[in-house]
Amino acid sequence: MNYTLNQLRVYVKVFEKQSVTKASEALHMTQPAVSIQLKNFQDQFKIPLFEVISRQVHFTPFGLEVVESAMEILRQANLLKEKAIAFDGNLTGTLKVSVVSTGKYVMPFFLKGFLEQHPGVDLQMDVTNKNLVIESILRNEVDFALVSIIPKKLTVDSIPLLKNSLYLIGGNPVGSKRKWAMRELMDRPLILREEGSGTRQMMEKYMKQHQVLLTRKLELTSNEAVKQAVKAGLGYSVMPLIGLKNELESGELSIQPIRGLPIHSEWQLISLRGKRHGPVAKAYKAYLQENKSFIIECYFAWLSEYSSLLQS
Repeated sequence: MNYTLNQLRVYVKVFEKQSVTKASEALHMTQPAVSIQLKNFQDQFKIPLFEVISRQVHFTPFGLEVVESAMEILRQANLLKEKAIAFDGNLTGTLKVSVVSTGKYVMPFFLKGFLEQHPGVDLQMDVTNKNLVIESILRNEVDFALVSIIPKKLTVDSIPLLKNSLYLIGGNPVGSKRKWAMRELMDRPLILREEGSGTRQMMEKYMKQHQVLLTRKLELTSNEAVKQAVKAGLGYSVMPLIGLKNELESGELSIQPIRGLPIHSEWQLISLRGKRHGPVAKAYKAYLQENKSFIIECYFAWLSEYSSLLQS
């Protein structure tokens, strides 16, 4: 046999996802590339490892035994890599982080310096919707999660990172600079994120507090889709300032003044209360405590500057 570690990784990922398509997405590979690796791995065995029925991958009893062996081989390979790096006195291991979709504008800047300091540390960062982020914390699948709203059902330790401010945005040309009245918002089409989104939760809380009843609304599943819809003139939306820098500077989007906005929350890195962190996670917490202020000043000073400009 002459299998490669890459073939083992592909095989295990297909097992975990039960789908070639989903495995290719998780591995950041094309679907044909995954299929080729899978076929090359299967060709080394006379006994079938799996079969595909209606695009669903079903593993044979022998195939399941191979999965277990493949997982152990990969584990040992990673251990060997970590030992080699640790022998030089470096920190090794994997930092696992789950991030809500808007957090993709925040988290990389708080990771960059740490990963540069510790080249032996691997990163697994999943950017997904808020419900899946919370599930990953509850199942103890990650070291940390980045959220802007902490569910009441969770008992967590948290590290506050950055203020999160939400504004009403529209496309250009910019209208009158007078502040809108609440009744005017009711008559305009509003674009919402999907149910369960932290941004949507904050928007709906604002609407309820100000007795705004929406007569026309659109629902989209990502911030990028919302921005494109607003640019196209389909309506207005309440969005975090953190993800709007390029569009505001280019003039493609504009902040629409309205009483009661912006809404404020805070980006927080959370973990389950009492979780026993490994060396990598402990080192990352220490890094944040020491460098958080510098990171904010270096990468996010524009937020406070822009907010001050809007209030002037």
